[in-house]
Amino acid sequence: MKIDGRAIASNILGELKIKVLELKKRGIIPTMAVILIGNEESSNVYVRQKELKAQEIGATVKIFRFDETVTNEELEALIKKLDADQNIHGIILQRPAPAKIEVERLEELISRAKEIDGFGKDSLYTVPVAAAVFKILGEVFGKLNESISFNEWLKSQNIVAIGKGETAGQPIIDYLHKRGLEPIVVDSKTENINATIKNADIIISAIGKRGAIDFSGLKKDVILIGVGLSSDDEGKTRGDYNEDELEQVASFYTPTPGGVGPVNVAFLLENLVEATENLST
Repeated sequence: MKIDGRAIASNILGELKIKVLELKKRGIIPTMAVILIGNEESSNVYVRQKELKAQEIGATVKIFRFDETVTNEELEALIKKLDADQNIHGIILQRPAPAKIEVERLEELISRAKEIDGFGKDSLYTVPVAAAVFKILGEVFGKLNESISFNEWLKSQNIVAIGKGETAGQPIIDYLHKRGLEPIVVDSKTENINATIKNADIIISAIGKRGAIDFSGLKKDVILIGVGLSSDDEGKTRGDYNEDELEQVASFYTPTPGGVGPVNVAFLLENLVEATENLST
């Protein structure tokens, strides 16, 4: 069964729209600043979705675009300025950034109240993509006729997480650990990858490169959560696996587009609205 990420996101956005209306009655518009460096396609796609969905709930996104010649000093000055601006409620330094950018140090300059991407130390917020994956798993569980709790069900599953990149894989793995789960982590150094994934009940794939893993021969009724994005020769956004080949094998799977992505954006906006409420009390 295909998991409709757009429907899940729509429900979240509907609730956020009500909260934004209440804030607007007080003259407050939730506003997010996004610092975007370079021209990485997946980042451009994600930022466009942030803009569109923010508009949908009545929030504002201000994008600060830079080419790869921008210096850490220039970014530091901008972040400090945005952090001091009472009309800015959330600040994001879009990942991935060019190698010369000191992302972690710069993110530490963002106050905890405005660090809505969840990457900072002791962040107040969950990384949206991790929250999205967990929400989708909850939606899957809700469709199963299980006599145990959601957490008990998750602990009974053989969960395999493929990829541990800074923008998705590692935050998802960290969040699963936080919830008391022990996923098997697969990366480029893993031996016998095929045997590992073929025994999985749940696969969370955050590779970002179609064809990097052989997804044939998976366990019947496996649950596939596709997080990784890449572009094909026609410039279309694709996921890590071929949905047409796997829909008859998987009991549930997320499509690309329309799977994890919309839910990811919805949870980011949820963090923004929560930050706005906290800063406006």
